[in-house]
Amino acid sequence: MSQIGNPPTKTRVVFDTNTIISTLLYRRGRLAWLRKFWSESRCVPLLSRATASELTRVLSYSKFRLTLEQRLELLGFYLPYCQTIEKIEPCTIVCRDEKDQIFLDLAESGRADVLVTGDLDLLTLAGQTRCLIETPEVYRQRV
Repeated sequence: MSQIGNPPTKTRVVFDTNTIISTLLYRRGRLAWLRKFWSESRCVPLLSRATASELTRVLSYSKFRLTLEQRLELLGFYLPYCQTIEKIEPCTIVCRDEKDQIFLDLAESGRADVLVTGDLDLLTLAGQTRCLIETPEVYRQRV
């Protein structure tokens, strides 16, 4: 008789804002694969109020020239796949750029497996946190 095992757990991932923006805005760009990756439930993107607020704020930058409807459509390609972490505790590791601390706090509070970023202030903390901190390119090679 065969046993039914537990399905493999999905990687819990914090994507920084720039990674998400690049994925959503540039459908044929170097990060386009991420959109399909999270929409096929191959990972669990984590979200907090602070990171969601940051994402919506950046999408409204005039340089992107996005209407409200376009911003909402783009958010619809990401938010439904996210798990929201309500209770956020400060991470004991502090980022030198205080604006990036929200990603460390989310990663720690949400028990993320990896924080995916291109931000040097976060990348310099690799090896100091419970989760991996790696670039989108390294993440892609690993998964």
